[in-house]
Amino acid sequence: MLRVLAVDDEKPLLEELLYLLRSDPRVHSAEGASDATEALRRVTRALESGPDGPDGIDVVFLDIHMAGLTGLDIARLLAGFARPPLIVFVTAHEGFAVQAFDLKAVDYVLKPVRPERLAEAVRRACAQLGRAEEVPVAAAPPVGPPAVVAAPRTAPEAAVADRGPEQIAVELGGVTRFVAIADIAHVEAQGDYARLHTDEGSHLVRIPLSTLEERWAARGFVRIHRRHLVALARIDELRLESGTTTVRVGSAELQVSRRHARELRDLLMRHATG
Repeated sequence: MLRVLAVDDEKPLLEELLYLLRSDPRVHSAEGASDATEALRRVTRALESGPDGPDGIDVVFLDIHMAGLTGLDIARLLAGFARPPLIVFVTAHEGFAVQAFDLKAVDYVLKPVRPERLAEAVRRACAQLGRAEEVPVAAAPPVGPPAVVAAPRTAPEAAVADRGPEQIAVELGGVTRFVAIADIAHVEAQGDYARLHTDEGSHLVRIPLSTLEERWAARGFVRIHRRHLVALARIDELRLESGTTTVRVGSAELQVSRRHARELRDLLMRHATG
């Protein structure tokens, strides 16, 4: 079972997070810290105690925007230790996902926190620690505490599902929007996430680029780089300059890797003459 530290400088949100964590049967203990100084003091004591000591911490659930040191700063400091605790970021801001996963975060949970989404983060932490067998199969996610209400947020929740063959559903802070696949010009990998680019904007979803590549191949999406998936029909220009191949998709200029360049040129020629 997990020993957890939750860090958030907004007291109502910290209390709600602790309530949900303590309600999870896979969590042995959950303590809270309201600022970076308190969090580092608590983690330092845990590291001095050792992984099996009475003050040990397995996972830190970290907010990102806090006074003084940010959650990212704390994660960087912890990464310098030989056996740091796992990190799960819990934030209202989707824009730090790439940095979070560069810091080897186990998960990136967006606020307002949904019990089932937090339960998935706990499952990931258990699996990474080799404690998946401790997860009760029939355990249901707890209902949030009635006395604590999180402030409404507008940041996109990193969750995604398909809605039939024509649309993809993206959850935005508890509101589900349906984006037509035909409106997506290109997709960019961002860690364990993918950013869908349309003419109106972009949407961050938690799904690997490789999965979208396989799922949308029949719709004319092609892989041009380890980070980019492009709708063939939306490519406006292919350019070869100084040994580097790029494509223009609307206002975006995307690099094409060497291993994909020849195949892409052939596909574009067939598409143009077909």
